Amino acid sequence: MKKKNESIKIIPLGGVGEIGKNMYVFEVDEDIFVIDAGLMYPEDEMLGIDIVIPDTTYLEDNKERIKGIFLTHGHEDAIGALPYLLMKLNVPVYGTKLTIAFAKEKLKDVNVKSEVVFHVIKADTVLHFDTVDISFFKTTHSIPDSIGICIHTSEGNIVHTGDFKFDQSVSDFYQSDIAEMAKVGREGVLCLLSDSIEAEHPGLTTSERVIAGEMSNAFYSARGRIIVACFASNLIRIQQVFDAAFETGRKIAVVGKSLERVYEIALSLGYLDIKSEDIVIPVHELDKYPDEELVILTTGNQGEPFLVLQKMAKRTHKYINIQKGDTVFITASPSPGMELIMSKTVDMLYRSGASVLSERRKVHVTGHGCQEDLKLMLNLMKPKYFIPVQGEYRMLVAHSRLAEQVGLKKEQVFIPDKGEVLEYKNEKMAFSGKVASGNVLIDGIGVGDVGNIVLRDRRLLSQDGILIVVVTLSKYKKSIAAGPEIISRGFVYVRESEQLMNDSTSLVREIVENNMEKDAFDWSSIKQDIRDQLNYFLFEKTKRRPMILPIIMEI
Repeated sequence: MKKKNESIKIIPLGGVGEIGKNMYVFEVDEDIFVIDAGLMYPEDEMLGIDIVIPDTTYLEDNKERIKGIFLTHGHEDAIGALPYLLMKLNVPVYGTKLTIAFAKEKLKDVNVKSEVVFHVIKADTVLHFDTVDISFFKTTHSIPDSIGICIHTSEGNIVHTGDFKFDQSVSDFYQSDIAEMAKVGREGVLCLLSDSIEAEHPGLTTSERVIAGEMSNAFYSARGRIIVACFASNLIRIQQVFDAAFETGRKIAVVGKSLERVYEIALSLGYLDIKSEDIVIPVHELDKYPDEELVILTTGNQGEPFLVLQKMAKRTHKYINIQKGDTVFITASPSPGMELIMSKTVDMLYRSGASVLSERRKVHVTGHGCQEDLKLMLNLMKPKYFIPVQGEYRMLVAHSRLAEQVGLKKEQVFIPDKGEVLEYKNEKMAFSGKVASGNVLIDGIGVGDVGNIVLRDRRLLSQDGILIVVVTLSKYKKSIAAGPEIISRGFVYVRESEQLMNDSTSLVREIVENNMEKDAFDWSSIKQDIRDQLNYFLFEKTKRRPMILPIIMEI
């Protein structure tokens, strides 16, 4: 029997109040255990940003205490930030076979140089640490090898469900181990952290068997080519496409680097069941087959399918253009902020002559549990305390209400913000402070070098454009040697605004000459005068505020 744990802390660094960016820190006495290291795709106002990861300052400050990073599944929202975290921390990573294979690929993408120790675990593995034991249980999600994680403390079990739903008709790779969940619940659950993404939707999540049937029927009734767009790591959907293609005698071309890589890894590890080796054809051989024998399976960069479909509709895709008679299956739910893009994509596909099947015709279902699934998990675990995670704030609130419906009291439910510390001490759970948290923005190879000020400048440039004012001065003669020259980008069309440009040039000349008449003048005061007065003048004339960049040179 391990010694009594004096202090237990739970700190979400991401994945609360947002979808994606999952990262949860569990401190038991002096040991730290991290569950998931995910990314989030940028919101609309994050101009030019590629991905967003959690601020890991707290983990970097306490790296000697970290015992490991434990991964629940292989989606980007669970493993996407791992390479950036492992650049700063030398800690072991634990996950199931497929999850670790995807994690290693992520490290290659970002070119992580350090030697990382990966431990492949199974659902029945038990890990022993000084302060706790850690066990796992199988869950159903849209990717195989998904697990929930149980931290066994002297005060009871702390359970993180990972992404899950309940589906009685899925294959072995995707089945939930309900018996193990019930066993964990019987042992006594101190705190449950549970997936909240579909907490607003009533009922049970539609079974994958329904989707497989609908897809098969749709494949039979489609007359021309079938184009299926999905998220690259939605392996359950990819398997259904292969099954329906085999059943209807069609060939499949896999298009998109991220999808090709996921397909190859899953196939090599035995997580995809391809019933005929010659069912897959290279994309350059599409012309050799009649349209009614073809399925094109595609996804976009970073697994985003909508933008690649737009390229096909606009006939700018490298390999495939939409043609009359095509049937397009959109088997992906738009992430927050992408709903408008999906709507625009469907419109463009119809304009190009395609038929479109999306969520309305059941060819896609969520990988997350709806309200009845979530209640079942709560009833299996019977937790003393409950923390809804993985969802926007309204989803966390909806999940907390479900917990109250199954018997938990308000004081047993906590909705923490990012960085808030929940501590269990003296047989009571309570908030006990805050640690560094927030977003780290990744733009190209820059990690965290784009902050609020850069984003503000990008927003300003996107709204009103930029004016560059170039003046060359002779300090010796105290006169203008060349210019002023004004260059406009994204502000006004210069040819149609000659008078405005001439007036602006005259104003700048006047500002510079007035400054140079003074006994003492410096470049910074001239620049500030140009910014202030030109800004006022342009706003009066155009009601726009472009970014003004004065450049003063000296000869």
